[in-house]
Amino acid sequence: MTRAKTRSPTSASRKGPPELRPRLATAGVLVLVAIAATGCGAVKMVGSGDVAHGKELFLANTPKGISCASCHTLADAKSTGTVGPNLDDAFSSDKTQGFSQQTMADIVRGQMAYPDPKGPMPANLYTGQDADDVALYVAQCAGNANCGVTAEKPSATTTTTTTTTGGGGGKPNGKQVFASAGCAGCHTLKDAGATGTVGPDLDQLKPSEATVAKQVTTGGGTMPSFKGQLSPAQIQAVAQYVSSVAGK
Repeated sequence: MTRAKTRSPTSASRKGPPELRPRLATAGVLVLVAIAATGCGAVKMVGSGDVAHGKELFLANTPKGISCASCHTLADAKSTGTVGPNLDDAFSSDKTQGFSQQTMADIVRGQMAYPDPKGPMPANLYTGQDADDVALYVAQCAGNANCGVTAEKPSATTTTTTTTTGGGGGKPNGKQVFASAGCAGCHTLKDAGATGTVGPDLDQLKPSEATVAKQVTTGGGTMPSFKGQLSPAQIQAVAQYVSSVAGK
């Protein structure tokens, strides 16, 4: 009398129904990213926070001369940076699949603490509660252009800085525009104390005023267009500044 062989589960049954496989795969990737991002417990799960403050920080420049908005696209923040990932694209599909804001916030928080060492993003751009606030803001508003969050106060990147001229009028200060627009995060320029390596070394390039004005206006490569973010006067001021100090 022969014993009936026990039939082991097929690989298909272990993987689940075909229509669920892509979702399960995505979930697995997110879990792995979350585990890697936390550095084996080095970064705690994001707790409560202030998303209004998070939006303010997302838009404002850090002491390192860069902002999240200068490198990332996020419709709610009206940012169009192309140096880093488009955050709307990165998280909209996850929201559609029902992943929690907690999961997405933890991933953003982990990426701030442990970014790709070969990438342009510095580690710990924000830390502590500030990092939690930014992570919660991105998790709530990515893929939602009208998420209803208002920044606590005007961002430094949207404030026009002026210097009084002898005739009593005012005009933008090119060096200050260079700093407030986040140019230092991508470019090296000795006079501005900038050591960015994402874009060209301006001291070596020594671009003309016209070249800088065109590049700032239209963008190109990894550099976003600043048309609409900077006024024509600000663009001209920063172009004049860069062309006059580059290489000196």
